[in-house]
Amino acid sequence: MENRNIVFVTGGNTGIGFETVKALLSSPKRYHIFLGSRTPSKGEDAVAELKRMVPATESTVEMVQIDVQDDASIDAAVALVGGKCNRVDTLINNAGAAFDTSFENDVPQFRAILSKAYDVNVSGAQVMTAAFAPLLIASSSPRLVFVTSGLSTLSGNAASFMPPWAPRPVAGWPKKDLFVPQGYQACKAALNMIMLTWHWILREDGVKTFCVSPGFLATNLGGDPERLKAAGAGDPAIGGELLRRVVEGERDDDAGKVVCQQGTQPCRLMSWLNNIFVSHDANPSLPSVASSFSSEQHAAPHSTAQHLDGLLSCFRRERD
Repeated sequence: MENRNIVFVTGGNTGIGFETVKALLSSPKRYHIFLGSRTPSKGEDAVAELKRMVPATESTVEMVQIDVQDDASIDAAVALVGGKCNRVDTLINNAGAAFDTSFENDVPQFRAILSKAYDVNVSGAQVMTAAFAPLLIASSSPRLVFVTSGLSTLSGNAASFMPPWAPRPVAGWPKKDLFVPQGYQACKAALNMIMLTWHWILREDGVKTFCVSPGFLATNLGGDPERLKAAGAGDPAIGGELLRRVVEGERDDDAGKVVCQQGTQPCRLMSWLNNIFVSHDANPSLPSVASSFSSEQHAAPHSTAQHLDGLLSCFRRERD
């Protein structure tokens, strides 16, 4: 494996993790990819599917069982990888989960929702990074990646919270007919801070550290992918390609930042969009840009407003 870049991807059996592995296998560069999967059978199925989809690849892929909520599982994965390789060139902390449902249903279980969300999305990534750090800094060109979300940006949420076309909460308690992914948003915001601290901790070791915000994409994490597509979500392959570009050094100038499809978070379009939305509220005769912006998502930076609108529309359909 001396002539291959060694990449470890958690949550590689599905969604953006799967698409990232596929994008790397499709690259002319040579990789050995450790596809992390909590369930071995799902990981093996993913490896078989990837080999079918990219039969002519110059790279190799193997499944590693790993549960980011289980320290013993993480230690076993480190031992397995360390026994085969003397380094890891890129660690991608992709495994994630969301437990929010509707606000009214979530209130009695806020503690459990937040605890589970942080355990997977924050603590899991933190422990993974510390465990793999010796292998990572042994690389001559190491990269550390945390997969975050457009919903994590504080400035973005402040500029467009909530989207003007979203239903406004009615005064009183309990709050009904609301979907606010507080647990997921909060833990991804925390993950951004985790990235910044690792950027500082490993800087003198030559590690380039990033958060990557793939955009509003149709994965199982956000519910039914088909409903998400109908709400304007993009193909998860878009996220995989963005992560490939980060792995291959195309976004090295953005180390220490949250990398979006174009630019970094918060997006430069956010204030412009907010002004348009405010203008539309004041003058309904102005054409709405919500649908047109959704159709341009592949060319435009990711928007917190767009992401929230898509999730809200799916929630409204679910209730209907």
